[in-house]
Amino acid sequence: MQGKGERAPPILSSGLEHILHLRRCRLSFTSGSRSSKTFKPKKNIPEGSHQYELLKHAEATLGSGNLRMAVMLPEGEDLNEWVAVNTVDFFNQINMLYGTITDFCREESCPVMSAGPKYEYHWADGTNIKKPIKCSAPKYIDYLMTWVQDQLDDETLFPSKIGVPFPKNFMSVAKTILKRLFRVYAHIYHQHFDPVIQLQEEAHLNTSFKHFIFFVQEFNLIDRRELAPLQELIEKLTSKDR
Repeated sequence: MQGKGERAPPILSSGLEHILHLRRCRLSFTSGSRSSKTFKPKKNIPEGSHQYELLKHAEATLGSGNLRMAVMLPEGEDLNEWVAVNTVDFFNQINMLYGTITDFCREESCPVMSAGPKYEYHWADGTNIKKPIKCSAPKYIDYLMTWVQDQLDDETLFPSKIGVPFPKNFMSVAKTILKRLFRVYAHIYHQHFDPVIQLQEEAHLNTSFKHFIFFVQEFNLIDRRELAPLQELIEKLTSKDR
């Protein structure tokens, strides 16, 4: 894991500030060294909607520096809507964090999508690619982020209008999205942590990942076995907040 267990510093306030910045900015990664599919435009929640108000609430709570509190379901709110808002937010965070290290994640350097020597991921979405295929990390993440954005843009899965109910399979879809987004964190930590340090993005990455882990733990959204590639790091980052 490239010494991550020893090198990961305490979560810094600059990391929280960066996460808040990620939430506010309206960047689009449609230009760059790779295809526009890899660099997805930021998924925006419509201003004035109830989901937008939920996001503002989460932002205000996150600003307090208490990540455990920031992930809790606000009193009187719908769990599906809270999960939807945060899933969109994590997609945006991971999209932009991965965008900072794409120059280091190439077909040649990452011929397979892996998280260390023990974990390798093959892609299948059940629709366009039904049988899992082995592919490079950048190709896998391209497939993954394209698939996630398609789910987020589907109004039948992620309704943005007031009064439109979430489908019965919503939580199942959200769990699959979050499980797959975790794999991007795992790949970055295992394969590209040195560039993260060089770019001085370490505190930002750690804070984003800690926020993500607290959220999925709060609502039991990812099976513990899926988190195994980063279990040591998870223990280190969360041990002081129990």
